[in-house]
Amino acid sequence: MGKNLYILAATLFAFSLVSCGLAYTSVAQSTGDRSLWHTMGLVLLLISLVVTMAGMLTALFEQAERRTQEREEAERRKRRN
Repeated sequence: MGKNLYILAATLFAFSLVSCGLAYTSVAQSTGDRSLWHTMGLVLLLISLVVTMAGMLTALFEQAERRTQEREEAERRKRRN
């Protein structure tokens, strides 16, 4: 699950860079268009940061859960022997 979130965050970040880049090209002809492209780039950047944080937390909790299961299994083995 964490890897999927990282891929989503990278894609959103790339779109954010493209949006900010479009503000400086001839696509954005007026000042309103430029501010719209900048705003869209900023929003995409913020969303990608939130998704990255969710990916990090997911990976962290998965690792903690895996270690807890390994520890419990090791304790069961000790009891059997």
